[in-house]
Amino acid sequence: MTPGGTPSPGGTPSAPYRVALLAFPGIRAFDVSVITEVWGSDRTDRGAPHFELRRTGTDKTPVPLRGGLSLHPDRALTWLDRADLIVVPGLDELDPAPAPVLDALRRAHARGTTIAALCGGAFTLAQAGLLDGRRAITHWNLVDRLRARHPEITVVPDALFIEDDNIWTSAGTAAGIDLCLHLVRRTHGAEAAATIARSMVTAPFRTGTQAQFIERPTPRADRDADTLAAVREHALRHLHEPLTVADLAAHAGMSPRTFTRHFTAETGTTPLRWLLDQRIAAAQKLLERTDLPMPEVARRAGFGSEVTMRQHFASRLATSPRAYRAAFNATSSNAGNNPIAR
Repeated sequence: MTPGGTPSPGGTPSAPYRVALLAFPGIRAFDVSVITEVWGSDRTDRGAPHFELRRTGTDKTPVPLRGGLSLHPDRALTWLDRADLIVVPGLDELDPAPAPVLDALRRAHARGTTIAALCGGAFTLAQAGLLDGRRAITHWNLVDRLRARHPEITVVPDALFIEDDNIWTSAGTAAGIDLCLHLVRRTHGAEAAATIARSMVTAPFRTGTQAQFIERPTPRADRDADTLAAVREHALRHLHEPLTVADLAAHAGMSPRTFTRHFTAETGTTPLRWLLDQRIAAAQKLLERTDLPMPEVARRAGFGSEVTMRQHFASRLATSPRAYRAAFNATSSNAGNNPIAR
């Protein structure tokens, strides 16, 4: 392992990646469980990074959770000084957080520590003033309240999660899982996130926006969803081919315009953007697991050329395929020496 819990060629143990779960009255039990499941289980025997998850609070008094549960902090707020990542659970009633918690969050952000809030946890960050002048998201049912209470925030209504100035916020409930796995992916690589996702029996990542979840599907929409799920499965089996929207629409038995409309309504993203996401994910996996030449990685992922793959990596991941391999390929002698691995 390299510093921060990233796998290294020699497999030499090192300091774990330190994650602080911020514990205070009013936090949601579900979000506490998600954070604990992602960073609190030891999966190093399956190649996952070494994490140290601590429950930090103003003191060690048990924090009551809805449903008769309680959370016992095991570290004081001063432990945030050591954390690589601070995660704020969502809230049951949007009650204000204690002043010491808000002060600790402000100091952590000033130090440059990554901070993430799940669902209604965005209100805690807003209370601390950390979202002033920044973009943020919360559960779709809380978007108007966040805007009303904190007009200085640019609320993005339909994202699953969003980042601004090293501060991450997410939409409701399951989007918290998406954000947590994404944070693992960006720090430790796609394979690490996939390992954790497999153990949780969930998708390593979802595309689209939370707009797809706001309305209850009609019976016709359910039938379309079945058809489109089969199309996506077909596309994943043929990623190496030069698929077009017309190809996918034909497989669905729809016109390209109708197919695009139904696909976007179901997934919250366009067919082309979804296809690009899958190609990038396939390339990431190949770069992590194999030593295939770059042109072959591009071909298998369906980019057609190394140049095209490089352009998409730059625009979507802010790195190059070669830098990504150097950071996350366990057989690379350069693993751990690239800043995107930290």
